[in-house]
Amino acid sequence: MKKQRQTFGAMVASLRKEQGMTQLELAEKMGVTDKAVSKWERDLSFPDVSSLPRLAEIFGISVDELMQGRERTEEQESGEKTAALVDVILKGIAAAMGVAVAVLTILKQIDTNSALGMLGIGLACLAVSQFTKKDA
Repeated sequence: MKKQRQTFGAMVASLRKEQGMTQLELAEKMGVTDKAVSKWERDLSFPDVSSLPRLAEIFGISVDELMQGRERTEEQESGEKTAALVDVILKGIAAAMGVAVAVLTILKQIDTNSALGMLGIGLACLAVSQFTKKDA
């Protein structure tokens, strides 16, 4: 099983989400803009070295832990990709049901019970999508 070290940006994003913070909330705590936090998380820039102790403190970890990142296995990454794909599929089904009901209603090609059934399927897909999110 191959292990891969998480980038600094991915580490910041992961820790921020675990804390239930938005980029703006983290930015305010750090005294920077939310655009700066966004750049950190995308590995386009790095926070000032003197601010790393504050960042580590916000996340409740040491500077060493923050800088070392977390090791991730290919299985973890694969699982996260699968979860994201399932989420997109569920939302796609919900959207398709809504569009189908709208179009069939306009064309007068659907009865009320069928329309309600299709909308129910769409809502169920959205509910499952929301309940399966880790950071929701």
